[in-house]
Amino acid sequence: PYTTLFRSRQGERIASAPRVTNPGCYPTAAVALLRPLTDAGLLPADYPLVIHAVSGYSGQGRAGAEAHEAGTGAHSLKVYGLALEHKHVAEIEAYAGLAERPIFVPAYGSYRQGIVLTIGLHARMLPSDVSGVRIHECLTERYRDAAHVRVLPMSSAVPMTELDPQVHNGSNDLSLAVACNERTGQIVLSAVLDNLGKGAAGAAVQNLRLMASASRSTL
Repeated sequence: PYTTLFRSRQGERIASAPRVTNPGCYPTAAVALLRPLTDAGLLPADYPLVIHAVSGYSGQGRAGAEAHEAGTGAHSLKVYGLALEHKHVAEIEAYAGLAERPIFVPAYGSYRQGIVLTIGLHARMLPSDVSGVRIHECLTERYRDAAHVRVLPMSSAVPMTELDPQVHNGSNDLSLAVACNERTGQIVLSAVLDNLGKGAAGAAVQNLRLMASASRSTL
């Protein structure tokens, strides 16, 4: 199937590349949710997406984090990027396979690290045979063999009601989830990761391992 080919070919591209760039923390979450759906034709490339994400304050960089911890830049929640020119939007658009620029609304929380990113979808704007269940199946298949990506179970008996942005702190793990309400025809995609782990150092280490493995095989 295509998903298996994509996984193997992408790894091969990274392994054989002379230089590799790592994704930003927000695109890691957004692209992980969206690219499988655009590839499978479940999400139209021109869907008018609105993406919301909250990161720990360490996402502001060293100076911002130090100011927050010193109390000079402390806040409970700070929404930013309202000029709608956030540097990661072009990356999300390109690598999620989108034909239209999504609206991206990021924020910083009062905790140090961890990201929760959510994307709302309306079933009426999706192809007629697309449902929350089918989206969940698509994500599950894409990441079936992924070592550090988990698609959370989807249960109508015990629906998901909350997400903790700090659950993967200190790890290279990424959780993806699909919540849906059949009565309202609304679907919410979500991702949780550590912005300093999977969203930064973790991705770099994974790419280095692929490249190092390829180098060893040619010796």
